[in-house]
Amino acid sequence: MPMPTPTLTWAQLRDVKCAELEGAADGWGKSSNRADAARDRIEQQLLTGLRDTQEGEAAQAAVARLRQLGRNFQYVYTECGLLRTTLNSLAHEMRTQQRALTEALEEAAALKFTVHANGSVTYPAGGEGLVDGAPLRGGTASSSGTSGLMPPSGLIAPNPHAAKAQDIADRVCGAVRAAAEIDWRYAGILRRLKAEEGLKVPASTWKDAAGDAAEVRDAAGAYLKDAIPHDASPEARRDWWAGLTQEQREEYLAVYPDQIGNLDGIPALVRDAANRDNLQLLIGKLEGRDDEKSMTQLAGLREIDRQLGAAAKPGEPPMFLLGVSDEGNGRAIVSYGNPDTSKNVAAYVPGLNASLDEDFAKNDLKRARDTAIATREIDPSSAMVAWLGYDAPQLVDGRESLAVMGNERAEAGGRSLNSFMGGLAATNNNDDPHMVAVGHSYGSRTVGAATQYGDGIPGVDDIVLVGSPGVGVDRAEDLQVGKSHVFVGAAENDLVTKVPSKLQGNMGAAGGPVGYIVGGLMDRGGDNLWFGRDPASEAFGAKRFQTDAGPSVIAGGFDAHSLYFDRSGTDSVSSDSIALIAAGKAGKIKLEGLR
Repeated sequence: MPMPTPTLTWAQLRDVKCAELEGAADGWGKSSNRADAARDRIEQQLLTGLRDTQEGEAAQAAVARLRQLGRNFQYVYTECGLLRTTLNSLAHEMRTQQRALTEALEEAAALKFTVHANGSVTYPAGGEGLVDGAPLRGGTASSSGTSGLMPPSGLIAPNPHAAKAQDIADRVCGAVRAAAEIDWRYAGILRRLKAEEGLKVPASTWKDAAGDAAEVRDAAGAYLKDAIPHDASPEARRDWWAGLTQEQREEYLAVYPDQIGNLDGIPALVRDAANRDNLQLLIGKLEGRDDEKSMTQLAGLREIDRQLGAAAKPGEPPMFLLGVSDEGNGRAIVSYGNPDTSKNVAAYVPGLNASLDEDFAKNDLKRARDTAIATREIDPSSAMVAWLGYDAPQLVDGRESLAVMGNERAEAGGRSLNSFMGGLAATNNNDDPHMVAVGHSYGSRTVGAATQYGDGIPGVDDIVLVGSPGVGVDRAEDLQVGKSHVFVGAAENDLVTKVPSKLQGNMGAAGGPVGYIVGGLMDRGGDNLWFGRDPASEAFGAKRFQTDAGPSVIAGGFDAHSLYFDRSGTDSVSSDSIALIAAGKAGKIKLEGLR
């Protein structure tokens, strides 16, 4: 919709009281903070107390009502925060145009020019005529570029005041036009920032809130977004956040929860708060879409939301949502235990077929949760992160299925993992935290890629590789933590740990069975896999811990590939080893012979 013809005058722009706009913004900010405090009280006190002391259908109904009330307060928090930022951004942009106008008016006054109500500028006589030397007549310059009383050029020299008057008229007109556009744009945003009547906030309203947030983000770019240090190091981002005022932090959380929540170097508690809000906005954004990707991601988001709202069972660590996004196949980073306060912090990187879906939200998160529980039994100051911060290859029809054979996904994921672990190292409160990277399947290749940037993965002391088809390097020491700090789990019946080498595959593709055999013969040690040397081989040089053999391919297909974290069976030696390493007790693991 085109902007209507502006009716704003320069006098009105001059007299706009931006401080009053900022005062109104402060009022909406207080309302936002009160709603946030109410939500916290419901979730941290009332719901916890009710679950701990009451049982039965009535108690369950009360819990459901309190959760709904908490969501309502969350919506109020979001919308009031958007209003605050909208008004602050409006004041910021208006003040910029006021400064431009003031500078032009002050220059006109100093030159004794007259600025008229319509923005035209009258200037006095000046200069000397070429014929008689008399001062040249004054005139009036308008924003259209014409001069009302300027004499024709060519016969006489121009009045030296004319160009300055024209410049001032253009600047006055430019400031007024820009201010009129700002006023029109923000008026539209403010008209749309309104809630439906009633006490319940349905999913459709969250969908509207997602649209509101997107619109305010676009408008507040110069005011907030441009200052977010996306290209800085995690340490610089940590310091940037620490240097903000409380009001600035509140605005960033309200308007850019997606960016603050996914910014490595921001404290875990802040990321969690931002991502819980962004989770609701994402659910609202995807609600009602019928394409397969949206429905798949929506199911995963809803399951994560359900777990975040459920009461933690005795012995279970609290959940922290450190990242969430619908980018690519989806992103989700969940920590069990606070990674900023824990002495031991481990990150589990899933592999093939991992994406933001219900299976990840149930099964991959369970692996991290179970490992966190086992680790905290060894050392209570421990946290375990499930890190889905990249597009893992998917077993689907088409070209996507071929990604598992390539390095591109791992290398892109490795860069992201390197940054994420650097963020955890930057925000951890302990003097010398113990950090571990755990890669499963293609995730081990991603961990391997992460070690190849800079001096390795920041802060990481130990690396665990399970079900690995290779990690992209041929020696444990190449992972930059020292070969005695690289641990490998390779179940006897896990075929992924025995995939043929890339050389065999390529020669087999070129020469059929004979080429495949020749390729195998060229692997004299029999220890090459698709992505390099077998991490469980003697030549690689890591420590191999004991694992259950797992069911045979005939009995269980590829089940042996998925049991490294399993604690439900009678043999949990692999999961016990991972927990011991994560807790900094690697000396207690049971080792087995290398291949």
